[in-house]
Order: sequence, then structure tokens, then C-alpha cells
Amino acid sequence: MAETTGDMHNEIKEIKKIGITTGGGDCPGLNAVIRAVVLRASALGIEVIGIEDGFGGLLHDEPLGARTLTTRDVATILDRGGTILGTTNRGNPFSYPAPGGGLVDRSGEVIDKVRALGIDLVITVGGDGTQEIAAGLDRLGLPVIGVPKTIDNDLAATLETFGFGTAVQVVVDALDRLRTTAESHDRIMLLEVMGRDAGWIALHSGIAGGADVILLPELPYEPKAVAEALTKIYAGGRHFALIVVAEGARIAGEGVVTKTVEGALAGRHAPILGGAAHLAANRLAALMPGLEYRVTVLGHIQRGGTPIAYDRILASRLGVEAVEAAIRGERGVLVASFPPEICTVPLSSAVGKVRTVDVGGQLLAHARALGITFGVARSAS
Repeated sequence: MAETTGDMHNEIKEIKKIGITTGGGDCPGLNAVIRAVVLRASALGIEVIGIEDGFGGLLHDEPLGARTLTTRDVATILDRGGTILGTTNRGNPFSYPAPGGGLVDRSGEVIDKVRALGIDLVITVGGDGTQEIAAGLDRLGLPVIGVPKTIDNDLAATLETFGFGTAVQVVVDALDRLRTTAESHDRIMLLEVMGRDAGWIALHSGIAGGADVILLPELPYEPKAVAEALTKIYAGGRHFALIVVAEGARIAGEGVVTKTVEGALAGRHAPILGGAAHLAANRLAALMPGLEYRVTVLGHIQRGGTPIAYDRILASRLGVEAVEAAIRGERGVLVASFPPEICTVPLSSAVGKVRTVDVGGQLLAHARALGITFGVARSAS
């Protein structure tokens, strides 16, 4: 894909100081991006300021959550999960929690503090929520460059995001272990994985992990169709099965499954998904009584730990290209991956939309050719 740059208004003629912030959920490879930005910027004589906890570090009470990052600071973080800068999914400066309750717009304070620190441009590492914030700050005159991050691989305007590969590997490792138990005990094992609106993790891990059934948010399923597929497996002489369930998967004609939460979690704006695999197990048990069903929910295990080699490479390349784009004078862009190339695209193309699985695409066709079922009639998919 040819390089397409974003808004070039108010071009930056010279970069002396770059800020970097990580926002949204944590993800394997965030530290690799930070390291790459610091290494490349330092080689060019550019100072890097790490902003803590998304943009929240600039809105904390004193001391300010921002510090200079040196090559020594990042020397040992390439293989480390999480982010040394911290992160949050509740630090939107345009809708920031007020001490007395409610939300206030503190975006102007963020811009003022960035300028007070002498930062010429901020690299924002995050998913759609983080990049939407970045786009808003860019419109207000703060130069930004986005780096795409999400284990769900659902960010628009890029074909891949770092962290996805590691999450898939974690799921595949779990499937490998569940298979031995399923075979030993003649059980149907259901594994619930992340994926609110997009089933990339479920699809890729299901293929790589030898799943018999994959339930995706993009394809509402019918328990009867899943039961029919399992009946064929048992009729063939095998008495166990593996089912991968995305947390956003739902039965045709029904809504997504959410958790009832209390305490601090009860104040979340978005409902917390959970229980899709348990629901599937219950519906299947009603159709196929007498079999044993077991459910495993991986949850945040998919987010943590050491990034695989591919994610380290991808994150490093994205970090380097973010600095290169900055010194070229670009702003309001997202550094995107279109293998084998890394390029920049308008930041606006990355927000307000989700990249979902193409249900009529080749990947699903190949999965079906392997005997995997998605719980729907072919005419419905």
C-alpha cells in the first residue's frame, strides 16, 4: 500500500522533544514501542518524555506524571509485558472525572502542560479510544502521531496490531492443554476468549489450536447447528471436542451476554461481557444431555506476559516509523502495518469504526475446509 499521510497543517520544522503515552488496555509489545521510540529519537538527538497513565499523568496533582526516558531506561524492557508508563481506559481528557462527580473537559490543560514541558509532538500508543482522543487533541492544535495497539486486532486503517499475535499464542497454548484433558475424560471443552465486536482472536486461535467449533461476534449462531456438528464428531468415533467462544458471540435472535457487577466495576459506561461460553454450554447440554461440558475463561491472561518475537518486531518497527514520520513533519497520522510495509494513514481513518472478520472471506472458507463449524447454516453466512 502506498504511503498516505494525514493532515500536514502547521508542519513542524524541527523536532527537539517528543512525548510518548500509552493508553487503553495493556498489551504485550507496548514496552517494545517505547524502547524503539527512545532508541531512534536519541540517535537523532531528540529528547523523549514519557507521559504516565495515558494523558492522565498530565492531570494528576503534583508531582507531574511525566519524565525523561533515556536509552538506559529502556535497555531491558523489550521482552517485558505491560507498559513502564502505565495506562488507563478512564483518562479521556475530554470527559475527565470531576472530584465532585460528573465529567469535565480538561483537554486544554493537557495541551498547556505538553507545551510547558517543551514537547513538540506526542506519540500516542493505543487503540480506537486512545486514537480518538489523539485526533481530538490534534484538531485543537497539538501535533500527534498514533501507533496502533490492541490484542483484538480490530483497529481500522491497519491490517495488524502488535499484541494480537501474543494473545493468539496464549489461547493456542490453552487449547493444547485443554485437548489432553478433553480426550482423557471424553469431554466437550469450551474456551471463552476476548473479542467484544470482532472475532479475530477466536478465529486465528481456533484454527491454530484445532478447534472443532468457533463462535464469533460476526456470526450469531444456532445451538442446534453446533449440536449437529458435535453429533457428527461423536458418530465418527471421537468422544471429545474443543469449542472456542469469543466473549461477544451471541445466539441468533438474542443479545450479547453480560456480567452483573457490583462495587467499583458497576460504574463502567460499557457493559462487561462475560458468560458467552457458559451460555453455549448450557444450551448444548439441553440438546445433548449425558455429555460432560467444561468451561474455561481466559480473561486478562491474554493481555499479559512476554510478547512473542513477531510482536516485538512489529512494535519496534511501528515505534521507529513514528519517529521517522515526526521528523518528516507529519502529524495527525497513524503509523499502520500493511505487510511487508509500514506506512502512515490519516488518524481519522482509525477512529469511529471497527475492523471485523469478513464472514465471506477466504480465512473462514479455509477454516470450514478444515471441518470447523461456526454454528450457522451456510446460507446464513
